[in-house]
Amino acid sequence: MAAVAGRGRRASRGPGGRGSGTLRPTFLSSPAGQPLLLVDDHEDNLFALEHALAPLGRRLLRPTSGEQALKAVLRHPVATVVMDIAMPGIDGLDTMSCLSRLDQTREVPVLLITGTGRDDRLAERAYRMGAAGFLIKPVDPWALRCHVRAPADLRSRTYSATTPQPAPARYGWGV
Repeated sequence: MAAVAGRGRRASRGPGGRGSGTLRPTFLSSPAGQPLLLVDDHEDNLFALEHALAPLGRRLLRPTSGEQALKAVLRHPVATVVMDIAMPGIDGLDTMSCLSRLDQTREVPVLLITGTGRDDRLAERAYRMGAAGFLIKPVDPWALRCHVRAPADLRSRTYSATTPQPAPARYGWGV
């Protein structure tokens, strides 16, 4: 697969291609904080999301289904999930519902994206279920970065504050 405009290598699906079950993250030049989880069943949409979010400098995980997203988020703590609603199998709303029921993923912000056009009932349902945001394709890259940056940074700070840190080195005082 092609590299992302000087930012490292793109995520790939392993030797079997799409659906092989192997999830390799995209490595950016300076990974900061927890990775972002980008979920869409269309590679071209994942490619567009990846390019839009690359300036945030975070590692990007790219599952292509709701099932793979659930597995990935349980293996890798993520800062934010950016997910298409319409996917075969477990769709975006059902995946978000599963995430909200699990203790380790309950607090992960989920930004939903739809290509079906403006649908106020769908947006209301998504927000009632706990979506952190709801965007309509085509998504402006700047707007997407804005919707992702704040909750991702907050989530990473909260996660690092609750994760046990090594004891600070002592400098001779208070011994």
